[in-house]
Amino acid sequence: METQTLKFAPESVMSRKDMDIRAGDTVRVHLKIQEKGKTRIQMFEGLVLAAKHGKEPGATFTVRKVSNSVGVERIFPLYSPMIDKIEIVKRSNMRRSKLYYLRNKTTRAMRRKMRNFVEFFASTEDLEKEQAKALKEMPDVVEEVPVVEESTEAPTEEKKEEAPAAEVKEEAETPTEK
Repeated sequence: METQTLKFAPESVMSRKDMDIRAGDTVRVHLKIQEKGKTRIQMFEGLVLAAKHGKEPGATFTVRKVSNSVGVERIFPLYSPMIDKIEIVKRSNMRRSKLYYLRNKTTRAMRRKMRNFVEFFASTEDLEKEQAKALKEMPDVVEEVPVVEESTEAPTEEKKEEAPAAEVKEEAETPTEK
């Protein structure tokens, strides 16, 4: 079995010690991934939930990102030789040292979105029931106005003649007193 030795320069130890990664920072971690004898760099960008053990040799930090609507967390050793570099993309002032509550907060938000999604795409029968409820609750709302089909043709003389004829019929139907 072959063992591989990874060189870890003391300069990188000092630079990581001075980095001061805190909870609330958005970081981009460049990882060395070995596949089929080749080494490539893969980035993992997310929010730091916790940084533990300060600047000790066993120091770790937890990074969370959302990928395809699934929360993914990774715990990175601060001084790992498999980490090529760490970039701090954004800093934010947090009042807590551990942000584990964000796990539940995002799941609650997703549940809320799914609930609204289901209500929005309900069947048409449900929609009619909801409209009926809304009309009962608000009686001052004007009833629905029937939609008149608009034609692309210009108005003809026949249509103009029909309107006065209808008025004449209504007058004839009313009883006249003599």
